[in-house]
Amino acid sequence: MNGKLRKLRLSLASISVFRNILADNAVSELRELLNAAESGDTSQIIDHYGRFVHELYERNVNFSKYLLKLVTEDENIYIISQSQDSGISKAIAEAAENELLILQELSQLTPEDIADEIGYSGYLPKWETSDLDFIEKYHRYVGDVDKHGYGKWAKSDMFIFRDGSIVPVKSHDTQKLSELYGYDIQRNSVINNTLALINGKPALNALLYGDAGTGKSSTVKAIVNEYSPMGLRLIEITKEQLRYIPEIVDEISGNPLKFIIFIDDLSFTAGEDSFGALKATLEGSVAANADNMVIYATSNRRHLIKETFSDREGDDVHRNDTLQETLSLSARFGLRVNFSRPDKNSYVAIAYELAKSKGINISEKDIALKAEQFAISSGNGRSPRTAKQFVEQLLSE
Repeated sequence: MNGKLRKLRLSLASISVFRNILADNAVSELRELLNAAESGDTSQIIDHYGRFVHELYERNVNFSKYLLKLVTEDENIYIISQSQDSGISKAIAEAAENELLILQELSQLTPEDIADEIGYSGYLPKWETSDLDFIEKYHRYVGDVDKHGYGKWAKSDMFIFRDGSIVPVKSHDTQKLSELYGYDIQRNSVINNTLALINGKPALNALLYGDAGTGKSSTVKAIVNEYSPMGLRLIEITKEQLRYIPEIVDEISGNPLKFIIFIDDLSFTAGEDSFGALKATLEGSVAANADNMVIYATSNRRHLIKETFSDREGDDVHRNDTLQETLSLSARFGLRVNFSRPDKNSYVAIAYELAKSKGINISEKDIALKAEQFAISSGNGRSPRTAKQFVEQLLSE
């Protein structure tokens, strides 16, 4: 084995700060390739070569760029300490610098280096490399970690809570603010509150309530899409997962990013106690509070409670206190925004703007007539969602 490949193999084995990178499938296969090259078994070398290139092609044909992406997104003691300004030991800082040089050298490995080692004259698939300064680019990334994030937080803008863990959503809603029409006053109040969070100012937990199809959920997700480059992330949970809020808060506390914990279509039945964790968070309990997060919930009900007359009559000795506690849950949201069903003029205006944005050539008069007919015939009534469905029908025609 020549000096270069042997040195790379041994250097990789010593990596500590960025050791998570070694578990990556492509890097793991490359290490197997270097190990096989040590043995001199040509058939094994070729086999691991093919495995490595296969894994690389699935991600990025340019190995240097792919490896740099792994480095910048890696969650490790160095970037965590730097992002939290908690100080870092000289030993860890020195290790990080040296490992970046090792990984930069690895990123320059070429197919020719392998071919020269094994003396193979047959065809070998190629990959690309680039001359990249890992130290300079990594420190630049760390300097903006409050916008990019690290680890899984760098892989997506939206997340869900599944099986006790926060996991990235690979293909999430790409709704843009520029694609939403109407409700400017309501939407701007949520935007301004979100910008306060992003800028480190006091921000309020928000309840977006009102009629179905008025754009409550779309507003939240479009805001995240708009401001994710500024370090905003969304974690969506269900009502049944409210009890995990303290665990979620523990995980994101101290993270340089800003988070919206999002609960869509929230409502409770009288006597249901699953709102306890939400109540604790809204009231700012020690176990469920962080200065880099807010709760945003949407609901078709202002008071979040599905109440019946029997609930009011009940046999609870203190039923009035119980009733007031459940009905006042929405009051614990500092910001409450009403998305009510639009009147005819507002509905037609939304339909017209949507049609224009899709390049549909139709007069406002025709839109007014046809959009209203669609709202009636569909049985859904007037709403931004109905307007969108109407425009989709125009497109299909």
